[in-house]
Amino acid sequence: MRLNFKGTMLASACSLMLALVVAVPAAHAQAMADKAVLEKAESYKGEALALLEKLVNIDSGSGYEKGLAQVRAISVDELKKLGASIETVPSGDGGAHVLATFLGTGKARILLMAHMDTVFKEGTAAAKPFYIKDGRAYGPGVMDNKGGVLAGVYAIKILQQLQFKDYAKLTFLLDNNEETGSAIATALIQKVAKQHDVTLNLEPGRPADGLVIWRKGSGTATVEVKGKTAHAGVAPELGRNAAMEAAHQILQLGKLGSPEKQTTINFTVLKAGDRTNVIPDSASAKADVRVAVPEEFDRIEKDLARVSANKLIADTEVKTTLSRGLPPMPQTAHQDALAAKAQAIYGEIGRKLTLEGSGGAADASLSAGVGVPTLDGFGIVGGNIHTENEYAEVESIVPRFYLLARMVMELSKPN
Repeated sequence: MRLNFKGTMLASACSLMLALVVAVPAAHAQAMADKAVLEKAESYKGEALALLEKLVNIDSGSGYEKGLAQVRAISVDELKKLGASIETVPSGDGGAHVLATFLGTGKARILLMAHMDTVFKEGTAAAKPFYIKDGRAYGPGVMDNKGGVLAGVYAIKILQQLQFKDYAKLTFLLDNNEETGSAIATALIQKVAKQHDVTLNLEPGRPADGLVIWRKGSGTATVEVKGKTAHAGVAPELGRNAAMEAAHQILQLGKLGSPEKQTTINFTVLKAGDRTNVIPDSASAKADVRVAVPEEFDRIEKDLARVSANKLIADTEVKTTLSRGLPPMPQTAHQDALAAKAQAIYGEIGRKLTLEGSGGAADASLSAGVGVPTLDGFGIVGGNIHTENEYAEVESIVPRFYLLARMVMELSKPN
């Protein structure tokens, strides 16, 4: 189609106006960024990576106190440099949880949480030490949760460097055994959470650069079977095979999940016998249970007892129990409000924050469970969690430092 001179000028003007309209939101978002916070976050990237490498190259699997003590010492040293008041609470396994407290001049009481332990065994760090490839940092616990510890330390460092103290109290709780959990850690987190107005948990940022606004609760279902021993070749009919009964129970009890209610039950551990020529007289099986709503724990517990009464092997005894771990962290109006605030902050630097749920349980469930508004996933973004290929996105470091520091600033504002 041809345009005359006037039409050409009009088309050009329209194109220019369209370009300006498209450009305004991005430019506006960037203009809204807190330049002082962003500059500090950018300036700390190099040293933060060095600290991350140092932490990752220390084995700190749950229960491995030698390595956990090193991670704890490094973390405490960093926080003391920032002026924190440090309290250590014995974790009951030879280690200790850490409470680092900063007092300010405002009214808001804000709790940050991260954990020092990983799921990796002693020797993993030496076999697969920290390295960076194609923009991703690799190593045991690099995202879960060494990256969370890092985010907490540097967000606080940014705030301290900017002399920001508009909160009443800012507490950083470092859990010594989050991956395995304990009664002591549970009680400590619940107690400390109640002393605060809001909790930000520093579990890894989701791969899509997101936060976690709900989590499932976790539990363990146990099936114990008693049978009768016998020679497997000479007179197997005289025995009562506990292994066979346990297998039967696994098959029927494994169907107790509910897709509609997002409840899952997966048997993961089975033990029976130690010799091939002997009918085993005992067996046990354990299942991972995940629920999105607390009442599903009650239903599962009742159904375990009811359904297990249907036995395959006569004269065997079957006992079922349900051990409840972390409660669910349901999505609430408080969570939604916190998430909206976080999304607005991320938008200041032109980034989009996704909101997700997770089948994994975490300490955030404990603070949410006592009624404290809680948001999770403020750590470094990464993926392949709990595997040898676990990674953290290097370019997420600066945005995540910015997000956490600004979140504390926004939450410190008077209502």
